[in-house]
Amino acid sequence: MKLHQKKLGALALVGLLLAQGALAAALKIGVTPGAYADSVQVAAQEAKKQGLEVEVVEFSDWTTPNVALASKDLDANYFQHQAFLDNVIKTQGYHFKPVGLGILANIGLYSSRIKQFSELKTGAKVAIASDPINQGRGLLLLQKAGLVKLRDGVGARGKLSDIVSNPRKLEFVEVEGPQLVRVVNDVDLAQGYPHFIVAAHAFDPGSALIFSGKDDEQYALRFVAREDNARDPRLLKFVQIYQSSPAVKAQIRKSYANNDKLYSLAWQK
Repeated sequence: MKLHQKKLGALALVGLLLAQGALAAALKIGVTPGAYADSVQVAAQEAKKQGLEVEVVEFSDWTTPNVALASKDLDANYFQHQAFLDNVIKTQGYHFKPVGLGILANIGLYSSRIKQFSELKTGAKVAIASDPINQGRGLLLLQKAGLVKLRDGVGARGKLSDIVSNPRKLEFVEVEGPQLVRVVNDVDLAQGYPHFIVAAHAFDPGSALIFSGKDDEQYALRFVAREDNARDPRLLKFVQIYQSSPAVKAQIRKSYANNDKLYSLAWQK
């Protein structure tokens, strides 16, 4: 009887240690490089001071962070806006949910070859995001610049096949969003994201020929979790730390080259 009780006691102790280990496990947040990764790293340092361990996992593309979240290799990710999230939920069937607002980033059209759109020659090469949602956002910016006209009603979901007028016969090169900064010198015009430009130390992120504007909240980043862990108190605490920390806000501004026209803080709107 005593031996049986000892075994039960040992099993209970093992169970307690496992439970404590589970509770102590670091919260894993997936990010992409630049302002997103840098600001989350600062928030992780702030969280550690409050007893919350956070591991920041960096990805170089816009596909793997959602795959990793769905497979439970991450607790949340921070790289996508609502329009992008809606699209991957629709196309991939993910059971995801946004749990907090983040940075609302501007985008621009950049060139190392021209100073104004009137200099753009017939047949010029234009690099644009390859994913359907950010491509739509880029096409709207090209339309705003007067370079193309899109089919009525397509809005942010526009794609290259929705171009109904292309008077300069622009040739489009589709590139994954984070890599667009690397092709600016290889094309005549490129859609660009200021935080990637800053992270790459490529050129002046404020030098775009035109910017999209910062008023559309659907393009603000979201902290995204699975539906089954969206109420995880650790995650909600981390989002609160991110949104309230002066150090995080200072890092975001630094990541945007101290240029306020390149971003805004969506949770403060």
